[in-house]
Amino acid sequence: MPDLSKITCIEDLRVVAKRRVPRMFYDYADSGAWTEGTYRDNEAAFKKIKLRQRVAVNMEGRSTRTTMIGQDVAMPVAIAPTGLTGMQHADGEILAARAAKAFGIPFTLSTMSICSLEDIAENTGRHPFWFQLYVMRDRDFMERLIDRAKAANCTALQLTLDLQVMGQRHKDIKNGLSAPPKPTLANMINLATKPRWCLGMAGTKRRYFGNIVGHVKGVADMSSLASWTNDQFDPSLSWADVEWVKKLWGGKLVLKGVMDAEDARLAVDSGADALIVSNHGGRQLDGAPASIDALPGIAAEVGNRIEVWMDGGIRSGQDVLKARALGARGTLIGRSFLYGLGAYGEAGVTRALQIIHKELDVTMAFCGHTQIDNVDSGILLPGTY
Repeated sequence: MPDLSKITCIEDLRVVAKRRVPRMFYDYADSGAWTEGTYRDNEAAFKKIKLRQRVAVNMEGRSTRTTMIGQDVAMPVAIAPTGLTGMQHADGEILAARAAKAFGIPFTLSTMSICSLEDIAENTGRHPFWFQLYVMRDRDFMERLIDRAKAANCTALQLTLDLQVMGQRHKDIKNGLSAPPKPTLANMINLATKPRWCLGMAGTKRRYFGNIVGHVKGVADMSSLASWTNDQFDPSLSWADVEWVKKLWGGKLVLKGVMDAEDARLAVDSGADALIVSNHGGRQLDGAPASIDALPGIAAEVGNRIEVWMDGGIRSGQDVLKARALGARGTLIGRSFLYGLGAYGEAGVTRALQIIHKELDVTMAFCGHTQIDNVDSGILLPGTY
């Protein structure tokens, strides 16, 4: 177990991850669409929001515990679904799921994960986790995937709504992103500088999209997977499809990618249990507002009828507290845990969660609160949000 006592913030983990993870996979995680303006705004928007410091208030007995769609959580944070997580570190999804389980927060597996649904269930003692789904043209595959999620003991389904078409991500195009990396000269030179990563990948059999390869007719390797995937995201996605998924799933349904109050009302009408205010980490529509800027209006519109969560730009426990103050019952972290994973594996994810929890707890205290469920916009300076 590495000594991570001197890793004091998420930025420390990012620096190490950039050094250890192959360029194409680091860039896949740490980049956005087009000019990357929305990607950068997600983080910058949090910094504009200022906190009200309070003093001479009894700070004993603090608790960050709350619930997300009825599930007890150690803090209002879940691990977001991220594609190619197992390329940040060998068996990455398994390691992140273990860290989340130990910490007491939910883990969400992406459809485009390297480790499969069955891998997560087998390696976490069938501990409940969440699963993220896209609406695809192959409805039979979607039905089988939902059945597999049920069998793996998934307790909530996150349906991503903002990937009907793929955003243009320039770094991925320039890097020739593929999993595993293509044996080009540039890739081989870069991999030669990442011995830890290469050693880890040499020791695992999980190098492909585990939820897809071997589960789709005609898809048995990376070349056939690429052509299948490019044709699968369904641009005809409608609210009728959401209702179809909800009926098929039959359990807790979370809708991911809502950035507009009108869409939020439609999400409520669809019967979803929660929605996530999210611009896909700035990886889809460059020029969209930061998630935290879109949050207050959506929370005011539907927060009394559905659980409102948010993701995008969260790099600290202070960001979690600000989101909570602006109406988010829960938050999800993507890059923050990926940095930890790429840097130090499972121990790095644990360290990322420890950092965020400590910052959340201490900041809540300075703002005069002892219970996360009592935090509201009163902890923020007027005019800064």
